[in-house]
Amino acid sequence: MTTADRDTDFRELLERHRGIVFKVASSYANNAADREDLAQEIAAQVWRAFPRYDGEHEFSTWMYRIALNVAISHLRERSRYERHHEALDLASHDVASTDAAPDADAAVRELQRCIARLDPLNRALLILYLDERSQREIAEILGISETNVATKIGRLKQRLRNDMSEV
Repeated sequence: MTTADRDTDFRELLERHRGIVFKVASSYANNAADREDLAQEIAAQVWRAFPRYDGEHEFSTWMYRIALNVAISHLRERSRYERHHEALDLASHDVASTDAAPDADAAVRELQRCIARLDPLNRALLILYLDERSQREIAEILGISETNVATKIGRLKQRLRNDMSEV
């Protein structure tokens, strides 16, 4: 495969699955600028890894794995940074407060807040579950067993029901 063919294949695959990049970036970054930076970093890492993509798994599965790893790393770096720097505007860290669509209702904003409070693994699990990925695919992407996926999904559903009922 020539470099031009590889570039074309990559652009087509990235365009077809760009929703994954934006979904993950939106779930792991608090504001528009951070989401944009994270989306760019995910795309760059997918591009860097693309020569090693062997087609053994669906591209979307492979891409999710990279995107979630980049997002979790970003979240860890951000957490280290925030521990050592005082935030000037604490309200800007509320995902739903400034960046929610104007027509979003209270339940959607509360669900966004609940998701934002999840640890990185559970947030990734929920994103994949909401994207209707199979338990097998979720297990493959996250590197955990299918049984563990089923257990964690059940616990997440219950936790979200409890959190949402308190609203």
